[in-house]
Amino acid sequence: MNDQTTQDLHELAGRFREIVPAVDDWSLRIIDVASETLSVRRDVVEPVQLARDTGVMVTLSEAGGVGYAATSDLSRAGLAAAVERARGWAQLAAPLRLFAPQPLGPIGIRDAWEAPVQRHWSELGTAAKLQWLRDLAGRMKIHEAIVDWSAGLGYQRRESLLVNAHGGEIHQTQHMLVPWLRAVANRGGETQVRSFGPDLAGQGGLERLDLLEFEAQPERVAGDALSLLDAPECPVGTMDLVLMPGQMTLQIHESIGHPLELDRILGDERNYAGTSFVTPEMFGTFRYGSELLNVTSDPAVPGELASFGYDDEGTRAERQWLIREGLLLRGLGGATSQARSGLPGVACARASSWNRPPIDRMANLNLEPGESSLDDLVRSVEHGVLMETNRSWSIDDSRNKFQFGCELGWRIEDGELRERVRNPGYRGISSAFWRSLAGVGHRDSFRVMGVGTCGKGEPNQMIAVGHASPPCLFRGVAVFGGAGS
Repeated sequence: MNDQTTQDLHELAGRFREIVPAVDDWSLRIIDVASETLSVRRDVVEPVQLARDTGVMVTLSEAGGVGYAATSDLSRAGLAAAVERARGWAQLAAPLRLFAPQPLGPIGIRDAWEAPVQRHWSELGTAAKLQWLRDLAGRMKIHEAIVDWSAGLGYQRRESLLVNAHGGEIHQTQHMLVPWLRAVANRGGETQVRSFGPDLAGQGGLERLDLLEFEAQPERVAGDALSLLDAPECPVGTMDLVLMPGQMTLQIHESIGHPLELDRILGDERNYAGTSFVTPEMFGTFRYGSELLNVTSDPAVPGELASFGYDDEGTRAERQWLIREGLLLRGLGGATSQARSGLPGVACARASSWNRPPIDRMANLNLEPGESSLDDLVRSVEHGVLMETNRSWSIDDSRNKFQFGCELGWRIEDGELRERVRNPGYRGISSAFWRSLAGVGHRDSFRVMGVGTCGKGEPNQMIAVGHASPPCLFRGVAVFGGAGS
């Protein structure tokens, strides 16, 4: 963590304590974010993007109402103005409340959490990082049919301090690294894209690049794109489907993560990205998938993108089972949604920035490993397709019917991988799809991944989520290619 930034946050909290009025309850969330994005495209260094964003969210409870206000004016006068706005909203909200206000944060908890880093982002200078990216990007130009090629790195440090009227003080620091490579191949009317990342984003420092074997990927990425130009179209029909962890990330995210958000189930999200096919009555009784489906919310996984010690309401993060042996047990809802719905949830009330309130968000949502190797999964398929790396997604406004496309596929016949196929896609209905789960990869095939671009809420909140999964086998799935549906 940055010692000066930490000191500044604590000094700011001290100023707030001096001016906060005598109300029923209060909390202050301070967030400071520094980010840097470096990229090289077609051997040209693109403008370096640097950003620094600091502000506070004031939340007050008075006379049975709760109000909040945000400001980037961190002076005593700026904080006082935010307090008065929040107090006014609390008074307006009091007669309209749906349930009694909950305590604004934990009582007396003073704690700190930081993502472990072995090699800090600053250990390598900007010029050196850009030269390294130029070298990687240049290695992807392996043929004249490669018409676009790029490499990039993004880094973000997010430091937060949550204090409240109950003596709570929680300081957290996240370090997020997002690497990517991308190659585009074209011949005539056919264009194919292969990428590596950014679904491999995670928490940590530059050591993550070694863990991902990032430096070994450029020629492979470009070679895949070239090979797809001559590959046959993905076959069409009902067949078995093996999804690699990269595509499982998207499948888990869209058809388990978003449907289980409690605020969505309660109807709060319908205006922007739809509601959910899940209803409150389903918890504890609904068979979401086959007995092989085991899903956890685990914000404490080292290196996973959304790891943290506490959510933005101050609830301690704990590993929880959402689905166990196919049975739906628990939703993705923070303390506020749990109080409103009477349903169990997890520590997942999260805000994208200082000027947004916490809402229910998936964090690290993981499909637990099974007992099969990837070879076992492939050998059990008589006729099917293996797919990896998402390139398109579509899902209805109840998070039920979906259609996804992937960058690369392999035809499977009689238990063996055959030729590559291009433009692979599949469709299904969430619960029926997960009930067709017939094989789950073991611990050695389990891969921790993450994406930083999950959008939700009005106004929109773009936030980082983590997903981990092994490869999985599904029976009897509607598969299609670019030549037909």
